[in-house]
Amino acid sequence: MMDSQLDIVQKPGPITTDKVRILNVDIDNVTELEVLKHLDRGVVFTPNVDHLLLLENDPEFLKVYETADYKLCDSKILYYVSRFLGTPVKEKISGSDFFPSFCKYHKNNEAIKVFLLGAQEGVALQAQENLNTKLGRKIVVGAHSPSFGFEKNEEECQEIIEEINNSGATVLAIGVGAPKQEKWIHKYKDQLPHIKIFLAIGATIDFEAGNKKRAPKWVTEIGLEWLHRLISEPKRLWKRYLIGGPIFCWLILKQKLHLRSIISKLVLRSIPDL
Repeated sequence: MMDSQLDIVQKPGPITTDKVRILNVDIDNVTELEVLKHLDRGVVFTPNVDHLLLLENDPEFLKVYETADYKLCDSKILYYVSRFLGTPVKEKISGSDFFPSFCKYHKNNEAIKVFLLGAQEGVALQAQENLNTKLGRKIVVGAHSPSFGFEKNEEECQEIIEEINNSGATVLAIGVGAPKQEKWIHKYKDQLPHIKIFLAIGATIDFEAGNKKRAPKWVTEIGLEWLHRLISEPKRLWKRYLIGGPIFCWLILKQKLHLRSIISKLVLRSIPDL
């Protein structure tokens, strides 16, 4: 086992865990249950292949990522990659699995009150209704679907902050896509004093609302969820998977062989919008 790939990292946060290094990210080597038992405050990100490629070409995103208390292995691909590198993670913990597990785990914990931020108009409200009905209590106390480009509108951001602060929520689950959701948490978390737990959850709000369908579990378990998503949204995702995928494989091979090269960096800069 390579010391450069698996280290014990001592830092403030909910718990101290082993870290599995994949490219620029130290992924927490934990199980979902371990996180659920220990997570009482902090910021949770869920790195996947797309995140790792964005981090190669976005220094601001990388700085934000380094501040997260938990970085959970969102992708079965990363799960397999960790084994290829000789530093296996215990399990895949995707945001779309972790969030409903989190809500179910805290079903009877009145201290946990969730605010949903993300998705298209009306979708977050539908997710709120579905979750509250499924769990039999008002665990989701507020929901808001922001306008497109809201993160660039300071007035709208302040209105959202006020809505969250007035909701009584102690957990913010934001799903507006990476790197937007992670950067928004980092920028505004200090203005949300009642929020103890910040979850960046991507498309999970759409899934909980029934607005989008997840890949069948067997597809996810063999690492082909990316193919299901590509078929579902080819115009939006073709570049991410068909161009980004081979670049990611090259970067992983470089890490495995301890190679140094600027070729991949130049390629990444030429297609910044994966």
